[in-house]
Amino acid sequence: MGLFSRNLVAPTVAYDVQASLAPLPSIESSIGFINGALTATRAECMAVPVCARAVGIISSSIAGIPLVVRNKVDNTRVIDPPRVIAQPDPRVPGAATYVWLIADLILYGYAYLRVLEIYSDTLRIRSAERIDPARVSIKTNYLGTEIEHYYIDGAAIPDQGVGSLAVFSGNDMGILNRAGRTIRAGFELERAAVMYAREPVPTMVLKSNGVALPADRIAKLLDSWGAARRNRSTAFLNADVTLETLGFDPSRLQLNEARAYVATELARAMNIPAFYVDADTGSSMTYSNATTSRQTLLDFSLRPVIVQMEQRLSMSDFVNSAQEVKYDLDDYLRGSAKERADVYKVLYDMGAITSDEIRQEEDLING
Repeated sequence: MGLFSRNLVAPTVAYDVQASLAPLPSIESSIGFINGALTATRAECMAVPVCARAVGIISSSIAGIPLVVRNKVDNTRVIDPPRVIAQPDPRVPGAATYVWLIADLILYGYAYLRVLEIYSDTLRIRSAERIDPARVSIKTNYLGTEIEHYYIDGAAIPDQGVGSLAVFSGNDMGILNRAGRTIRAGFELERAAVMYAREPVPTMVLKSNGVALPADRIAKLLDSWGAARRNRSTAFLNADVTLETLGFDPSRLQLNEARAYVATELARAMNIPAFYVDADTGSSMTYSNATTSRQTLLDFSLRPVIVQMEQRLSMSDFVNSAQEVKYDLDDYLRGSAKERADVYKVLYDMGAITSDEIRQEEDLING
């Protein structure tokens, strides 16, 4: 059976919440759509190691936290939640979809799921696939304040139902727009590092002191010089050739210092502690602070994205109005075995928890 079931039909009525069309917060939010001069590309961003590491840490950490559906009234967990919450696209693992979706939120400020199936009775989303924001364009009203239509690869798409977009809005215009200049600076520094890795000394000029050499002799001389320098650092020149250098070497250019400075600035732009991306060389993580680093990452880096994801998935095109979607942070914030044992002892002595409940929390009871 394919992705589309015969009992899943296109809707004839509107959603309770039209989440596919939304206001445009500010003109800066549309920079990515109009390819502004100050923006960076995804390829440029991910070519900078500190950016790739920051995006990877945030997106993979959140995607690894389980999503649960709870009833708003009594906060009880829904036993049989909609499949789309845990696995939006049935063709790929749910974590893979959410990793890319969260990375899109960080980079672009928007993320998109294209609806593949809907339930014929409730018109809620049954399955959806992630769409690269670079493929999406918009049409706004004449004031530029409201999005009137979405396009994928230049083709108009439905405003609702199968083929429409479920839009995830971020907290700002995205790192590619907000810190485009800094990302491009980091990208150029990485290119400079590659160049100096290939030619690890300043630009060299071999000057002939005798007669002019033909082009083929010059090419052979340069080839033999380059091959010799890759094998040994000491060179010998006879009286007919003189070596001159132009430019500066990496140490005089302070290339390493510049890369370290930009890495720290990009860590700030990514809202992630510098030591997480090895951008702060002046600090080190020890056992005493390693136990609190996960909480720090959650508070300053993960929680803003988590809130956006939870609230969007709790809208009525995913779950009914009496339910909400939450990340289960208990396992993520779980302390060491000794810390958990101390907490269990206090709760057990108070009579707030039984030994069987403790065993269940520690996965010591099957079934």
